[in-house]
Amino acid sequence: MSDWLEAMFTQQRPRAIAALTRYLRDIDLAEEAFAEACVKALVAWRKNGTPRDPLAWLLTTARNAGLDHLRKQQRRQAILARHKQEFEPGEMLPPDPDELRDDLLRLLFVCCHPNLERQDQIALALKVVAGLTVPEIARGFLIKPKTMEQRITRAKRKIATTSVAFETPSPQERSKRLGEVSLMVYLMFNEGWSTSEGDTQIRLTLCEEAIRLARLLVALFPGMGEQVALLSLLLLQHARREARINEAGLLVPLDQQDRSRWDRGNIAEGIALLQKAQRINHQGAYRIQAAIAALHASAASAEATDWTSIEVHYAALYALQPTPVIRLNLIAAQARTQGPVVALEKMKALEGDLHGYRWFHTMRGGLMQQVGDHASAVEALETALSLGPTQLEKAAIKEKIAVSRKNLSALSESDPLSRP
Repeated sequence: MSDWLEAMFTQQRPRAIAALTRYLRDIDLAEEAFAEACVKALVAWRKNGTPRDPLAWLLTTARNAGLDHLRKQQRRQAILARHKQEFEPGEMLPPDPDELRDDLLRLLFVCCHPNLERQDQIALALKVVAGLTVPEIARGFLIKPKTMEQRITRAKRKIATTSVAFETPSPQERSKRLGEVSLMVYLMFNEGWSTSEGDTQIRLTLCEEAIRLARLLVALFPGMGEQVALLSLLLLQHARREARINEAGLLVPLDQQDRSRWDRGNIAEGIALLQKAQRINHQGAYRIQAAIAALHASAASAEATDWTSIEVHYAALYALQPTPVIRLNLIAAQARTQGPVVALEKMKALEGDLHGYRWFHTMRGGLMQQVGDHASAVEALETALSLGPTQLEKAAIKEKIAVSRKNLSALSESDPLSRP
């Protein structure tokens, strides 16, 4: 598949799946129908050119494919009868942006149905709405792909047996599910910001889709501080997108980024939203993370960063959500305020929980380099290499390994007793 076609399908997928799910009342069928439409597009678009409205073309083709499939299954006759008028075949009118927005929000609430376990809600939303693969989602949850596939299959089966799953939830029900929807948007942005695997480090479309959904949540729930803080956090993070990769295509650490390339418009809006969340007097996790991002964004240089305040914020976040990953972030801040030796000692308590988390090993390798233990640094960084980094991450890790190997070699040459 050519890059432009793959990009087109990825861009249209969330809205298409949302609309098809409303039409067909079946998430699996919506995904299958969209995949079939994409296959047909590979032939038709190359022969006749890209249609004026690619989304309308894909929706028409996918809906007709889905209806053909429904008609072949007797168990679907009740659905066909109940929605006969809506399910008439033929060409669709150009999609209405407001209707697509509502479809997408409805699908988010479907994925976050209260009959599902919290982890299942998020996994299903990432699979269906964000279009992530099972291995990508499994890596984000630190579990095996087979386990994640079973989780997603179970979630779809539960939704399929819930008669009201595809109806628009009431305002009261929306409020109950809002936390799960917000978390899904947060995880969607994280996956776009730093992909789990593959050659692409940043999937801007996924980041922008998450920001768009976050804006939608703020528009729908303007008085909810957590949604305002979530949008603030995403904008402050997204502001650094142009500086994260240099001209050679390599990842640039935060403290080495060219801050003149940061999007000041995003930063100004993000800080304004954070101040709004503070006025609402909201104290949730997204507000704390947004405050941390704002400290980074406001610092004139890496050296001017207020690491003491960042450590305080991470301590507050850990008190609210005492997970191993947040504890690791707190230790990273403490490495700045208390030194790498203290941080390395504190990391020992996380070895069991985060053995399969590559950022644990890259951080440990970096700290080992700072204290001069290059043999241990190489060991930690090679472990990180074995845990499926992206191509850009792999290049950055290999560069660090090369530095430590060079230092080890220099040490060996300077010490005659270490030679064979």
